[in-house]
Amino acid sequence: MGMDTVRRIAAQLLSAGESRIKFKPEALSKISEALTREDVRALIKEGVIYAEAKRGVCRVRARERARQLAKRRRRGMGSRKGTASARLDKKRHWIAKVRAQRSHLSMLVKSGRLPSKEARRIYRMIKGNAFRGVKAMETYLHDNKLLREHKAGEPQQKK
Repeated sequence: MGMDTVRRIAAQLLSAGESRIKFKPEALSKISEALTREDVRALIKEGVIYAEAKRGVCRVRARERARQLAKRRRRGMGSRKGTASARLDKKRHWIAKVRAQRSHLSMLVKSGRLPSKEARRIYRMIKGNAFRGVKAMETYLHDNKLLREHKAGEPQQKK
């Protein structure tokens, strides 16, 4: 049997492509004497004919990139593919913004810097998207003189 035929039969038996089938060079004469599929099967069992391992995809660069992304790098304008709303869902953005404003508002009420009656009105304004962020809300409260100043013995809260 010709070597090409042996290679083809071995590929079928080993469930591999013909390019992955290898022969041991010292046993080439033995391989060429094979006449049946059973002979090829016996040669495979002996280890004279074998299939090379599949070559995988090298993940080294991908792992390095993932490490960099975890450190919030490689996120510049040139790396961006989607729109802002595709990268961060509008709803998630809204939730984060509102939660930050509401927690800041509750901190102001707890510290006694904002009367609870005013807080309810501001709360509704937050819900109505009146403020772009916490800083904008602070500015509104200062401009409208809604905040009380700290008493002398009271520790000042972080902003």
